[in-house]
Amino acid sequence: MKDRYSSAILVREEKKVIHEDVEVDGSKAFWRDLLPRLKAERWLLGLTVLLAILATFAGIHFLIVLPFWIVLVAALLNRSAPASVILSPAKAVVAVGPASDPLVPALNALDMPVLVIAADETVVFQNVAAEKAFGTIPPNTYLAAKVRSPGILDMVRETMATGKANQIEHNEQLPSDAVYVVRVAPAEIPGDGPGKRIFLLTYRDISQARRIDRMRSDFVANASHELRTPLASLRGFIETLQGPARNDLKAQEKFFGIMHEQATRMSRLVDDLLSLSRLELRSHIAPEDPVDLAPLLGHVRDSLLPLARDLDVTITLEVPESPVVIEGDRDELIEVFENLVENACKYGQEGKKVDVRLSGGEGAQAEVIVRDYGPGIPAEHVPRITERFYRVNVEASRSKKGTGLGLAIVKHILTRHRARLLIHSEVGKGTTFTVRF
Repeated sequence: MKDRYSSAILVREEKKVIHEDVEVDGSKAFWRDLLPRLKAERWLLGLTVLLAILATFAGIHFLIVLPFWIVLVAALLNRSAPASVILSPAKAVVAVGPASDPLVPALNALDMPVLVIAADETVVFQNVAAEKAFGTIPPNTYLAAKVRSPGILDMVRETMATGKANQIEHNEQLPSDAVYVVRVAPAEIPGDGPGKRIFLLTYRDISQARRIDRMRSDFVANASHELRTPLASLRGFIETLQGPARNDLKAQEKFFGIMHEQATRMSRLVDDLLSLSRLELRSHIAPEDPVDLAPLLGHVRDSLLPLARDLDVTITLEVPESPVVIEGDRDELIEVFENLVENACKYGQEGKKVDVRLSGGEGAQAEVIVRDYGPGIPAEHVPRITERFYRVNVEASRSKKGTGLGLAIVKHILTRHRARLLIHSEVGKGTTFTVRF
């Protein structure tokens, strides 16, 4: 009898534990389903609270306002409820749980971002490529809360209404410029009962093809414009050497020197254009190699000391004692700081001094400042000096053998490194270039 009684107690306790577990799981599922709906409708819910308060202040009794407000809130939350919420909490988890779907590994293996959208415009799944490209999207989040493009949203809604696949070309600005062919297509998922319709939103990256097209057109336009002058000079000198200066050795020596200078200028121009083209093709790929900036800046200073001596300019370098390590490409960063320090020496020559200062390290933001004490740059020119072939003073730039592409190369390299270039200049006081990583 005692054993039977103890067995009955044990059974009741087990049932109680199971019942409590079901209640806990049910409450967790309830809040898990409710929180996304509250977040999705937060603005309208706030508006209903404001209207209820205004109605109360207008003289309507609180007990009259409250029922209408509760009904309105329930209607809003019911509108935001995903299709899976209609099921019981346990069944809802199974219905939308991506781990149980055999298609999930296949979608994660794709190299293009894919979003799976339900008929109520909520995102029920994103593959690994989509998470890397656009960040994590919680399940049952409204598509409009994460995708801000009206064109994509209209295309998705049109496909939901007509059942026909659509695609558009979309430009993404962040984290870097990218061009996608965005396609949405319906799909039927078979089940025990009637099939469930979902929609696959895919992003095919065509950025590289667009960059190549733009690179070709820009190269032709820029090369034809910049090469016209030296080519005209070479042609004129050749005609002179073939004609009036055929037997004039002194004139030939002079003309050959000018022709060599013009040919060298064209060579530098072509090299810089090709360097820009290579950078544009890789601008969306951030480098990941660790680079210590202190020895790198020391190398840049040592390589430019002969130029500084010729220009009678002193280069000072100030670096912290602790290493300042960033993720980057060492050769490209050398090109950045060689361009900045060389420009400071050439165009700030009157100041006789160029300061290079490195700060950061130990968790602080890395920052490199290059300052000259030359004539400075007028304020109206500062926003445009990183454009291709833009020169504040054309004659001064050409006399210093500049191609007009140095700062454009600097800008493209820093964009690839996800760094910023800040320019501050005062006429008569010099110019400061700040690179922040």
